[in-house]
Amino acid sequence: MYKTSEIASLASVHPNTVRVYEEWGYISPVPRLTNGYRVYSDIHLFQMKIARILFQCEIVQGDIRNKAREIVTTSGKEQFAQALSLTHEYLSHLKSEYQHALLAAEAVEKWLHEGIPDGDKTYSRTEAAHILGVTTEALRNWERNGLIVIPRLENGHRIYGEKELSRLQIIRGLRSAHYSLQAILRLLRKLDQRPTDVITILNSPSDDEDIVSVTDRLTESLLEAIQGAQSAIKLFNEHQHLYES
Repeated sequence: MYKTSEIASLASVHPNTVRVYEEWGYISPVPRLTNGYRVYSDIHLFQMKIARILFQCEIVQGDIRNKAREIVTTSGKEQFAQALSLTHEYLSHLKSEYQHALLAAEAVEKWLHEGIPDGDKTYSRTEAAHILGVTTEALRNWERNGLIVIPRLENGHRIYGEKELSRLQIIRGLRSAHYSLQAILRLLRKLDQRPTDVITILNSPSDDEDIVSVTDRLTESLLEAIQGAQSAIKLFNEHQHLYES
């Protein structure tokens, strides 16, 4: 059994964080002594460690954070087998996002050093969305907001070439890094107008980051999240004796 201060120290968090995690359902309800003091078990410590591991990465926000939160709240309900299954799904999602982030970083580097890519192969909107791992509505939204202009055939159907896919990979990467559409538009305009100066002059919404550092940091953060998910899976497997008795 542990006191609040003890379990906080073991989980490397502030005591207030422990109380908040209970309030939010990240750990099981904590029994109280007659004097009102909380007493924590090894199960609570295990749940704290799972939450700590999955929330420690800076990229854990948006859709990725929602997936991590689902794992943590499932663990908080002591549904550990389900939480482990969700963690495997989360890891697969992170690996997919990482591959797309690498493509975005590669697209930026090519634009900066080789110019806008070109090629003969073309795709429909549905095919482009599938390649990018996004919805067709996301593509429509990016086009509506002026991030990209898609050429059309004589029958009015949009057609996506290598140039469009490369630009869309960059947009997807920046959206994954939680840039607003307005900020992405500003970055892309700089990339279009003065590609040789982009590293030194492009600013992010936080004032001082260029498009290269954004995509690089995204890949690094996703790698960190992947390592966190792998650590969580290892922790689940190592602590089966706590919840399979």
